[in-house]
Amino acid sequence: MEPLKKNHRFRCSLLLVWMHLQLALTGDCPADGRTWVPFKDRCYHFVHGEEEQIKSYTFDSAKGICQGFELLTIQSSEENDFVIKYSPEVWKGNVNVWLGMYYDTNTEQMRWFGEDPVTYTNWEAGSSDLPLMDTCVALHSVAGTWEKVSCIDDVENGVVCEAAQKSEKAKQKPSALLSVLVILSVVAVMGVSAVVWFLHQKHNFGSTIVTAFEYHPPFRVLDTDQSCLVETEETDSVP
Repeated sequence: MEPLKKNHRFRCSLLLVWMHLQLALTGDCPADGRTWVPFKDRCYHFVHGEEEQIKSYTFDSAKGICQGFELLTIQSSEENDFVIKYSPEVWKGNVNVWLGMYYDTNTEQMRWFGEDPVTYTNWEAGSSDLPLMDTCVALHSVAGTWEKVSCIDDVENGVVCEAAQKSEKAKQKPSALLSVLVILSVVAVMGVSAVVWFLHQKHNFGSTIVTAFEYHPPFRVLDTDQSCLVETEETDSVP
């Protein structure tokens, strides 16, 4: 029974080490009480809203919900796929999600808030042309395509806030230290478990040998009465 308990403790220790390692690899998302989902070097909060209530957000209200952070920006097809795959975890059916994109009159191009250039797009076929000053963009959560909508007149039913994780330089040092501590913890746990297992096996092996074999001295020592008897016989035989 004792070996089973030790084996259980060993597995629990490994599980705790694995959980700490996963936390180290997850990254650092905002700790503001909301659920943030990490993906690569970014974090995403999918606004759920009240159950059984129609969600409707204007562009300005969506920006207000994400105050202090950004509205969703999509920089690659992988990021677009991530939003599509995670959306069913939060919403039922198709949801039109506001993107943090606007028309920049200075460059006469669509740009992301934060002044990032638009390097990836996924426009739906036949996307409508709106007055340039009034053009914003919504993402369809099921198809993953983008639609041009009015920043003023249209309302959408999905909001995703986005934030950057800590920079690589800020994360690199503590992550490296934590990784070393995790490795040392695994080695220590395995070392202690190996020693305990070895001592347990040695104890059982020694007990088996002692039980299986009895010790027999090479010469049998006579007891006191027998030795006296032999001495008397030798004395009587002397002429």
